[in-house]
Amino acid sequence: MKRISLSLVLCAGLIFTSCKNEKKEKDMENQSETEMSSEMETTKEEEIKKVKVTLQSVSDSNLSGNVVFTEENGEVSMTAIISGLAEGKHAIHIHEKGDCSAADGKSAGGHWNPTDAPHGKWGSSDGYHKGDIGNFEVDANGNGTVNLTTEEWCIGCGDANKDLLGKAVIVHDGVDDYTSQPSGAAGTRVGCGVIQK
Repeated sequence: MKRISLSLVLCAGLIFTSCKNEKKEKDMENQSETEMSSEMETTKEEEIKKVKVTLQSVSDSNLSGNVVFTEENGEVSMTAIISGLAEGKHAIHIHEKGDCSAADGKSAGGHWNPTDAPHGKWGSSDGYHKGDIGNFEVDANGNGTVNLTTEEWCIGCGDANKDLLGKAVIVHDGVDDYTSQPSGAAGTRVGCGVIQK
């Protein structure tokens, strides 16, 4: 009788210990999953890159403004808010050199065109430069906004065909005709800003 009681006590003890261990393992698994999901969220947050460009006036213009480039999930969004321009349409491009030292903005070089494509309207099947953003409208108060989202750019990825860093944003006083080579006959450069971290 004592043997049966002892055996029952031992069995009950083993079952209790086994259940307790299973609960501990489950708790540890849940904690690991929570930590992994927290790490994944941190990684996602780290994937967002942002660069703010301050536009300076060139060629004795009154232009001012900012351009913000944000990279998230493989796409770069550009938002430019510009003021001090004459009412109507004006061209905006990305130029090959991050240099705004010249009084006329020409130190920024020509359009950024790493693929040697012809100049054209953004997205044209006939070709376009990676810097061919195009034209934007300016209101009677001299204010204009530009928005563009693309997978063709990146911020600091090191790919010479996509990387915006080290380039310049140029605003022109004229309109890009989308056909004249090599730059659309957009006229005088009136604003310049270097794209850098």
